[in-house]
This record gives sequence, structure tokens and C-alpha cells, in this order.
Amino acid sequence: MKTMKLVLVLIVFTLNYTQAQQKENQKTIKNNDTMKTYVIERIIPGAGDLTAEQLKGISQTSCSVLKEMGPKIEWQHSYVTGDKVYCVYKAENKELIEKHAKKGGFPVNSVSEVTTVISPATAEH
Repeated sequence: MKTMKLVLVLIVFTLNYTQAQQKENQKTIKNNDTMKTYVIERIIPGAGDLTAEQLKGISQTSCSVLKEMGPKIEWQHSYVTGDKVYCVYKAENKELIEKHAKKGGFPVNSVSEVTTVISPATAEH
């Protein structure tokens, strides 16, 4: 009987600890990898009017430069707006972001390292 109670206490403790850890992880996500996350702002007049074929060509250029540069830089995704493109990259450093842009012929108006990601879940915990 004592063994059964001990097992139940351990199960409850483990479940509570696991739930607490999951909630803590949902609050904020810190950028701790060796690869840092960057947001790049590119001013490109008329970016929002580019055709699917033009965007495909730009993407292909970016991917070929990335392949040439190796695994220390990765393109995650980009947001195309009226006159700007916001790109999210993972890289070991800012210099790799700038090198990629130069090799690909892309403008770089700003590069900002992401330090923390928040979401609606952050407000709840």
C-alpha cells in the first residue's frame, strides 16, 4: 500500500513538473542557438506587385547563394509588403547576412538580431 501511494505521488509530481515546464516554455522563446535569428528589412519599391515568376527567380537566386555559402546561414521565410520585404534568417553572425545580400544582389536596409519571440501565449502565463 505504501509503495502504491509513493508511485502515485511520483506520478502526480512528474505530471505537475512537466506541465509547469511546458507552460514556462510557452511564455517566451529565447534565441539561444549558435545560429542566431535575424530579421532583414529590404526596401524594394513595388515588391508587393512582383509576379509569382519574379518571386520564384528571387528565391532561386537566394537559395543558390545559400547553397554556395554552406550551413552557417539559412533562410527561414520572407514577408512581402508594398515596398519592402522582411526576411527571417538564421545565421552564425550578421556578417553572413550581409555577405549573402552582396552575393545575391539584394538590398539590406537593416539587419536586427531577434532576442526573444513572444506570442498570444505570452500574455496568458
